[in-house]
Amino acid sequence: MPKVLVCPPNYFDVVDQKNPYMFPDHPVDRVKARTQWESLCGVLQQCGCEVEVIDPVEGLEDMVFAANQVFVGEKAGYGKFVVPSRMVYSSRQREVPFYTEWCRSHDYRVIEMNFGEDYLEGHGDLLWHPDGSRIYGGYGFRSTRGGIEKFAAAMSEMGIAVIPLQLVDPYCYHLDSCLCPLNNEAALIFAGAFSADALAAIHKNWTRVHLLDSTEAHHFMGNGIVVNGRYITPHMTPQLERILQDEALIPVVVETSEFEKAGGSCFCMKTFLP
Repeated sequence: MPKVLVCPPNYFDVVDQKNPYMFPDHPVDRVKARTQWESLCGVLQQCGCEVEVIDPVEGLEDMVFAANQVFVGEKAGYGKFVVPSRMVYSSRQREVPFYTEWCRSHDYRVIEMNFGEDYLEGHGDLLWHPDGSRIYGGYGFRSTRGGIEKFAAAMSEMGIAVIPLQLVDPYCYHLDSCLCPLNNEAALIFAGAFSADALAAIHKNWTRVHLLDSTEAHHFMGNGIVVNGRYITPHMTPQLERILQDEALIPVVVETSEFEKAGGSCFCMKTFLP
């Protein structure tokens, strides 16, 4: 049974502009946000997930986006491990110790890294290949190339390759908004989010590459969750429906409009646990 870690949106809000989606004068409806969050958790459970919850902290309005604060994994002979993020914005840096301690208390080995002047933003920019053989690392807006390289050096000690991918669209400021592994052979991408070298690397690593257009990508349709033959997404188009049908995935639409005001959606709101 897949396990996911989530954080309730008790203190969720938009208080400043960290990405092009965020406007502080577009208020968050917290009642609606709570309903949407509970709906997502319910769908995850219906899809066969065990949902773990970390307590929210007052003053950390983005803590609900549980994909960013740490990177988690498991390697035979090494066990479960976690790499704490170094996030760009100071308000989000304060979230990291709470996630790190949660993982530590659940028997994860903590890999502390000295990022210096570099940044790394967890599963926002670091995505496992479904078979666990490699990790894709996005950089350019939040994570830096240096941060990816330092992370890659740590992963190489476990024999895990990291594929760097440069991001060029500010609306796709995290990799999880424009690359979604569907299975070991197929990925869903928005080509306009990547440099030419990154696109070449994607095509080298995937047998089938399915394309979203810019409207679909900027409405978080590439920020879906793949679990047990389902694709959880905030929106659906005929093109995405055809792609999912080709890959034998059943679409499940979950509204995330309140969280999209902060530049996040389904994938951003959870971390898969080993």
